[in-house]
This record gives sequence, structure tokens and C-alpha cells, in this order.
Amino acid sequence: MIRRLPTPELGGATALILHRPHATVQALTRQLSAIGLRPAHDWPEPGAAALAADFVFFDADLCHDAMFPWPAGRAPMPLIALIGSEAPGRIEWALSAGADAQMLKPVGDGGVYSALLIARQSFETRRRLADEIAGLKARLAERQTVVKAVLLLAARGKTEAEAYDQLRALAMAWQVTIEEAARRIAEPPEAPEEGGADVRRR
Repeated sequence: MIRRLPTPELGGATALILHRPHATVQALTRQLSAIGLRPAHDWPEPGAAALAADFVFFDADLCHDAMFPWPAGRAPMPLIALIGSEAPGRIEWALSAGADAQMLKPVGDGGVYSALLIARQSFETRRRLADEIAGLKARLAERQTVVKAVLLLAARGKTEAEAYDQLRALAMAWQVTIEEAARRIAEPPEAPEEGGADVRRR
């Protein structure tokens, strides 16, 4: 069975066209207005206008990284590349810039709506995957910290099982998670505890 994706509401969204004055801009403006978006046009430096947009159409033939007020490939909204030249270098740059969809120039009387939907879906998928990867990296880092803490405790003459039990007991005593207790143990002590106490940080 084909899984149907919800169609996002586009009415009222702002779409910035980052393209030199051209018939392409006029064609895009007509289509965007017809489907309820608010088109805006800027060239060559979009500045704050780009950050305020819900979608950005950009000229893949003339734009470059310095024109965008965000790191390359990390746009905070869906990007749609307007491609006139299919030179491999320009296509590669458009992809590295983070294009979520594309339209071939010259732009006629159709294609904007489908490009918007594809761009929105690609952007949401990419953002969700990035969040999942960040979460996995954080969990891996936490596990490595727990292992380090267990090994530090085991170095005092305990088995790894006894060291883990001690870590769990410390977490309960400090009323924190095992991961937080592990961080306290694994971090280098800032200063020796008065009286020679062996607990790193409470």
C-alpha cells in the first residue's frame, strides 16, 4: 500500500526569489501569488529577507555561498534551485548548497506548486534525519562516558559488575541519571576533596 503523506498548507507562506531581475522572477511571482504565497524578490544580497522566508528560490547559475546568511548546506528553510545551466560544477554546487528541489529555466506557467511540496518534504526528512543522527551521537557519547566511569571505578579493585553497581548506587544517592553520575566521575577533578574524599563531584 502506498503511504500517503500529508499535504502541507502553503497559503500565507513567504517565498523569496533570489535571482537577478528577469522574466523568471515574473513567472515565479505569478505562480506563487496564484497559490496563495507571498513572493518577495531580492538581488544580490538577501540579508535578513532570506532568514525571514519560508522558502527560497535561488539562481543556481549565479548564486554562491557568500550570498546566503547561513553556513553552506544548512539553510533553515527549504531551498529550490533554479537551474539554467546543467554544467556539472553548477549542479554540484546547488546540491552542496542544500537544494531540496529544482526547477529548470526558463520557468513557464507551471511547476512551482510541485517544487514547493517536494522541497518541503525533502527539507523535513533531512532535518528529521539530522536530529536522529545527533541523538544517536549523544547516546553514543553517553555510553562511552559510562564505560569510562565504570573502568575508573573498577581500577580500584572492583569487578566491572561491582563498579557498575557502585555507579548506579551513586546515581541514586545523588538523585541523578546514571549518565550524569558517570560524567561526574569521568571528569577530571578540579581540586582534591578536603579530607581525601574519593568522590569526584557531587
